Amino acid sequence: MKKIVLMGNPNVGKSVVFSRLTGANVIASNYPGTTVDFSKGKMRIGKRHFEIIDAPGTYSLEPSNKAEEVSLKMLKKADIVINVLDATNLERNLYLTLELLEQDIPVIIALNIWDEAKHLGIHIDEKKLEELLGVPVVPTVALTGEGIKTLVSRLKEAKTNKQIKPTSEEGRWVEIGTIIKKVEHIEHRHHTIKDRISDLTIKPITGIPIAAGIIFFSFWIVRLIGENLIGYVFEPIFEDIHRPVVEQMSEWLGPGFIHNLLIGEYGVEVDFVESMGMLTTGLFVPIGMVLPYIIAFYFMLSILEDTGYMPRLATLVDNVFHKLGMHGHGIVPLFLGLGCNVPGALSTRTLETRKQRFISATLLAIAVPCMAQMAMVFGILGPYGVYYISLVFLTLGILYVIMGLIMNKLVKGESPEIFLEIPPYRRPSFKATLKKTWMRTRWFLKEAIPFLFAGVLVINILYSVGFLQWLGNILAPVMGLFGLPGDASVAMVIGFLRKDLAVGMLIPLGMNPMQLVIAATMLTIYFPCVATFAVFIKELGIKDMAKSAAIMVGTAVVVGIILRIVLLGV
Repeated sequence: MKKIVLMGNPNVGKSVVFSRLTGANVIASNYPGTTVDFSKGKMRIGKRHFEIIDAPGTYSLEPSNKAEEVSLKMLKKADIVINVLDATNLERNLYLTLELLEQDIPVIIALNIWDEAKHLGIHIDEKKLEELLGVPVVPTVALTGEGIKTLVSRLKEAKTNKQIKPTSEEGRWVEIGTIIKKVEHIEHRHHTIKDRISDLTIKPITGIPIAAGIIFFSFWIVRLIGENLIGYVFEPIFEDIHRPVVEQMSEWLGPGFIHNLLIGEYGVEVDFVESMGMLTTGLFVPIGMVLPYIIAFYFMLSILEDTGYMPRLATLVDNVFHKLGMHGHGIVPLFLGLGCNVPGALSTRTLETRKQRFISATLLAIAVPCMAQMAMVFGILGPYGVYYISLVFLTLGILYVIMGLIMNKLVKGESPEIFLEIPPYRRPSFKATLKKTWMRTRWFLKEAIPFLFAGVLVINILYSVGFLQWLGNILAPVMGLFGLPGDASVAMVIGFLRKDLAVGMLIPLGMNPMQLVIAATMLTIYFPCVATFAVFIKELGIKDMAKSAAIMVGTAVVVGIILRIVLLGV
């Protein structure tokens, strides 16, 4: 395995570059025989693996302390050196660069803190600098990830400069002066409004509150678009065109199993949400209820991507999500899942490894309530006040973090770093946004709808033959573990098919608010809806879906027992 050593002066952002390259796969320790700390990690590029070493900061290869001695020893074992420079103080940093070029080791330069240099009016001709030094030079902003992808792609270009010969300290400073005159130009410059907005949205202190506001606003827009599509487009189609066909078919079929399976109970007015037939609920749920939100989500996601905000959001949360076994792109399934778990589940494929996809999908199912689930929570607990509603969402938030930390430790596999280019903010093209939305929606119709329909078919058969009701009766004695009445078991099982129907079954049971908190939380945790479940099978495969389902059920049982002890005191 090739060794890549990061070398640079202290405080040039070298450790941040290291973090960007290695992600969560990091070991921190002391160098043998010393108390000098260093970090070692791994990076995968395609099928090749590299060991990355973050050497202690040093100003020179003529060591004056233990840390610089360790850096020199690490350099001697390097196959490639990434020399990290501070673009705001290029003259001072180039001394170490010239020393490195005097060694017979391939070098590539990361010209870091590039954004601040531009803000200060420091203009560096990186192409000219690359020509003069004879090795690749890549401008980077390690804090945001800008340029890191280019740095990784150009690692294969790292090389030695045979024309650089060892010289004296004075000779190096003369050479540096010549280089600076040719590549650097400084002019006084104030931050523009665009600069300030970019800074505010990428720095954690201001970026996180702004992100919360943007997500809330986006969520509101998605809900607005989705509800209007349902109310003014899809419901009229089902009511005015589809209903007459279904009612005529109902009369033709007459009572019996086939009628129950295709349409619902005979003699009862067709209700596209409650009838449970394949041609009623089976069609209306994926097309009349899920598809409008899919369209709205993809529209909003395209806008966030095309404005340049989505890469910033992913970068902003990258460190947190790495601790949960993912990287910054893990925010996308979370964001989408808040509206509908189906697009959230579909978006897990943007994550590179099986480990990341498994953790993201499982956390989505366990702790990210969709709009229907949120409506369920408000419907059950709304009459009792905000306090009880907040207990449910606080529990889910804590659960998302704890389960992410646990699965990151236990699930085998890699969680590689995210390599993102941070584009400038720009105005999205409405035509391009519509085209991207249509392409993604078309893909959803082709790839996901058949699985949703098949999932609803299987569950409807189980419901029609009474299996779900039978299973609910079997599980009734278990409800005591959670401080719930036995009758709640049927609602819990039916909740796998329809969360809102489960709500209707819980309300008449006469439970107190704390019992309803437990029931609502467990309904959210233990299984996604059948539509999401079907997509999970497609995205994760049967084996991983079974593991994920076991985690969901196990988590629901443990959380239910803990909530009973904490909230009911028994």
